[in-house]
Amino acid sequence: MLNLSLFKHAVIAAALLLPACFANAHEYKSGDLQITHPWSQELPPNAPTVAAYFVIHNTGSTADRLLSADTPIAGGAELHQHVMQGDMMRMQPVTDVVVAPGGTVTFGPMAYHVMLVDIKDRSLLQDGKRFPLTLHFEKAGDIPVEVSVQKQPPEDSMEHMHAH
Repeated sequence: MLNLSLFKHAVIAAALLLPACFANAHEYKSGDLQITHPWSQELPPNAPTVAAYFVIHNTGSTADRLLSADTPIAGGAELHQHVMQGDMMRMQPVTDVVVAPGGTVTFGPMAYHVMLVDIKDRSLLQDGKRFPLTLHFEKAGDIPVEVSVQKQPPEDSMEHMHAH
């Protein structure tokens, strides 16, 4: 009976740890900041730019600011935001993005995003590939992440936009 009990505990422990392994595979943490599910859509043929998306959670008691980003696969990475101007949605560059204490900022379609320009390595912008992106914060410092390239946006990406 002892062996069966041990086996049950081992199976339960494995089952509990498995989701954590997968969850941590696409979450990054530095200081009070947590970056979850960095992703980008597959680069269409002849597209000059592509955007990277993610969610920033600030678990701390002070604000932090995303100052910039960079990646070796592009000549530049610019912080952008979509804003309504009259009845038109326009994309405009921003100098930084404040993440309030206890707050969440979602980088997603039709919201904040990191626009990659002067693409140098298009081979990494295909479905199933990943590429490195480093986010530079005022307080948390540099947070390197791996961006997952997907044909379609994650199912929860639009939910995140409306929830935050």
